[in-house]
Amino acid sequence: MHVPDGFIDAPVSVATGAVAAAAVAVSLRGARRELDEQAAPLAGLVAAFIFAVQMLNFPVAAGTSGHLLGGALAAILVGPYTGVLCVSVVLLMQGVLFADGGLTALGVNITDMAVVTTVVAYGVFRALLKLAPNRRRTVTVASFAAALVSVPAAAMAFTGIYALGGTADVAIGKVFTAMVGVHVLIGIGEAAITALTVGAVMAVRPDLVHGARDVAARRLELRTGAPVRTPAPASPDGSAAPGGSPAPAGSAAPAGSAAPATARTVTAAPAAKDDADTAPAPGAPRRSARRVWAVGLGAALLCAGVVSFYASASPDGLEKVAADKGIDKKTEDHAAKDSPLADYGVKDISDARLSGGLAGVIGVGATLAVGTGVFVVVRRRRADTDTETG
Repeated sequence: MHVPDGFIDAPVSVATGAVAAAAVAVSLRGARRELDEQAAPLAGLVAAFIFAVQMLNFPVAAGTSGHLLGGALAAILVGPYTGVLCVSVVLLMQGVLFADGGLTALGVNITDMAVVTTVVAYGVFRALLKLAPNRRRTVTVASFAAALVSVPAAAMAFTGIYALGGTADVAIGKVFTAMVGVHVLIGIGEAAITALTVGAVMAVRPDLVHGARDVAARRLELRTGAPVRTPAPASPDGSAAPGGSPAPAGSAAPAGSAAPATARTVTAAPAAKDDADTAPAPGAPRRSARRVWAVGLGAALLCAGVVSFYASASPDGLEKVAADKGIDKKTEDHAAKDSPLADYGVKDISDARLSGGLAGVIGVGATLAVGTGVFVVVRRRRADTDTETG
């Protein structure tokens, strides 16, 4: 759904650019609350993963394909504010390096693909978690539904923007019907990718899924039994020890002794296998996320460097609708059309498989570097603010 230069006129492009800049500014502040020492590098990885999976166009109808937008996935994994930044970094890298999505239309693309998808998806996701049972499988189901809704929502947002500033004389009702219709189908693919990814992370490290952290906390509370008081140890003469000090574990108090216990033994009720919570207990040391990071990076490189060669060559939903309805009549050449990586291929490499795979790997590396840099800086500013406040 990358909007090229020329689809939207200058005034509306400037207006959406202002909206996008404001959204990014708000997200930079909000991301400080979402990012910790583990989430910052993981957010960079999420951006790189979204870049890679967006290269995998899948067929949705005759002569039409779709690809991941990524707003729902980013919001659920790393938070809504950080999610907006993740998708914005992806769109920036695609526009500058690969001539994908117009530079004058960058504000339109960020508003539509980063802000709208993230806000809608996270709202649906949180609403479903409040209504549904508090289980791990609920997170996966809510992820599917949130992603499914976010894609046609973005299609409707584009139609609204086009109604305000479209450069071709096209009936808006026809554009709306075509855009929403094809993007409902694309939304199914988006939902499947999002649910599978979130479910995979939930299976091994649910504590790394931002949208499920309170779910894990509530599960821990549900698994905790009622506190059991232990009697205070008795003094040699049979009276209760002063202050009611706690008895050693497993000891029993003499008959008739007082038991103003202060220590508590907490028992945990067994949980069902599919609801077992692997999040660390409060106060426990953090587990390293290096394994998850390595697996995620490997998956991104595999998708971009190898699997992308087998992606559908059909135009995506917006390209197809634009061609059918005449929206593309005033499309302008991309400012970065002569980039050595334009159209996801490395210039002067004739082998298509090698050229596309290498371009994908470069894109993953560049997106990972830029995204991680941004999120580490945001994290450090949070740490500096906390220090000053303290």
